[in-house]
Amino acid sequence: MINGKKVVIVLPAYNAANTLEKTLSEIDRQIVDEVVLVDDASADNTVEVARKLGIQHVIVHERNKGYGANQKTCYTYALQLGADIIIMLHPDYQYTPKLLPAMAHLIASGIYPVVLGSRILGGRPLQGGMPLYKYIANRLLTAFQNVFLNAKLSEYHTGYRAYSREVLESLPWQYNSDDFIFDNEFLSQVIFAGYPIGEISCPTRYFPEASSINLWRSIKYGLGVIRVTLQHIIGKCGIFLHRRYKEIRKPQPQD
Repeated sequence: MINGKKVVIVLPAYNAANTLEKTLSEIDRQIVDEVVLVDDASADNTVEVARKLGIQHVIVHERNKGYGANQKTCYTYALQLGADIIIMLHPDYQYTPKLLPAMAHLIASGIYPVVLGSRILGGRPLQGGMPLYKYIANRLLTAFQNVFLNAKLSEYHTGYRAYSREVLESLPWQYNSDDFIFDNEFLSQVIFAGYPIGEISCPTRYFPEASSINLWRSIKYGLGVIRVTLQHIIGKCGIFLHRRYKEIRKPQPQD
């Protein structure tokens, strides 16, 4: 725990057998209370490796439901465990677990209720192996959303995220997509609700075992980002409120 707050790490897994052990070895268990792995019907032996490594909570989807659906299971289970701080860490070792303590402390101290591990802040995403077309798309889409969502994030597309319990209980993320656009929809909800977002520099790591969507799915994701932004704007203007925003509970003012 940190400041009496329970820290739970959730690992949305798909074919992560080759990188899971290395990921787990860098998790600081002095601050982490529980680790939850949700396997989205992997074709490899991710589940067997997870159990062999002693992960306390291994949940298996009998069929592949998608990245967003995997997160829904992760967060639901983490809340049931009584988590106060929930951090999503990809088990493909693309994001370093060594940043977990910093991200958790930012939430436990009450500074931010949402913290992102940004690959852009460090200024070396291309040197870390990020494909050029993904870097360009990242910068363009981020600039687009910063303008129209009235925010100032360095990137919206990182998969390294930490949330307070309050955030997960206040946002209707169950209505979000089961696909990759889930992450962007979630951030849109966070901004819509008015929660402040902290960012911490995270090194970029692309390598053969790290998961990455192909060009076609990247294009589909980019179009989804534009759709989410337009829905956000329309909702803020009071023209039409998508159900993604209807049940948002605004953050309570601090005494």
